[in-house]
Amino acid sequence: MTTTPVAESPKKREAGAKPLKRRLAPRDRAVVIAMVTVPVLFVGFLVWVPAILSMVLSFGSWNGIGEIDQIQWVGTKNYSDIVNIYPPFWPAMRHNLIWLLFLFLGPTLLGMLLAVILDRNMRGSRFYQTAFYMPVVLSLALVGFIWQLFYSRDQGLINQVFNSEVDWYGDSSVNLWAVLVATAWRHTGYIMLIYLAGLKGVDASLREAAAMDGASERQTFFQVVFPVMRPINMIVVVIVVIESLRAFDLVWVVNRGTNGLELIGALVAQNVVGEASRYGFGSALAVIMMLISTVFITIYLRNVFKEDRP
Repeated sequence: MTTTPVAESPKKREAGAKPLKRRLAPRDRAVVIAMVTVPVLFVGFLVWVPAILSMVLSFGSWNGIGEIDQIQWVGTKNYSDIVNIYPPFWPAMRHNLIWLLFLFLGPTLLGMLLAVILDRNMRGSRFYQTAFYMPVVLSLALVGFIWQLFYSRDQGLINQVFNSEVDWYGDSSVNLWAVLVATAWRHTGYIMLIYLAGLKGVDASLREAAAMDGASERQTFFQVVFPVMRPINMIVVVIVVIESLRAFDLVWVVNRGTNGLELIGALVAQNVVGEASRYGFGSALAVIMMLISTVFITIYLRNVFKEDRP
């Protein structure tokens, strides 16, 4: 960028007190303003405006038919009904919590283990990285169809091998766990790639110093490498929380989020785009989901800004 130096007096140059201050040329200033303004406008119109409108609509009752002035404002009635007289809500909260714990204890730990193994530059590591990451590029809806080949009651691979007739997607006592296994198949490669990138960025001298001090590989990882990757760990925590809250595609493909697969995201879709068309009620559910995710995002940003302070 072209900059214009501000003239200084001879006394200041002799003293050498401060370096020359430079100001952007008008053209460069316009480019910088455009680079900042355009993304802010996109984020505002595509994220913040819909979020604010959803919060406003959550205090009203509207079926989406007619003018906006026909909205009946009901205060906090939607939230009260969700908590007190909406049967699927608490099972959905419980299932989202199970989803969260499962992603932490299953795919996250497995992805970390795979990253540690592949970081050793073993033979064929590129092939294994590609193989484990391939499911990540697939949509969750397609993952559901693929796992239908395993879970089908009549022709599924699992029932054929074990000579059983379990309805893995239809039985409410097992379908949540069946869907979680399919989710783990896709989520593990994503976590593996994040941790693998973090391990590549760890200074090799730290491991060498730990080895010279007599630390084993396990001690080196948990006492030296893992603490250094604290920013990566925080990113993984936020990703897992968001993934567990916005889980929707897979359960919607299976049975539209009913019969044991109730999730908050599916409940939002049922009330907004389903036969009910209760936009205010669905918006209230979406706001609840947004507030829960905001708590974890705020914790993450607080830690990030705390690390950036001198």
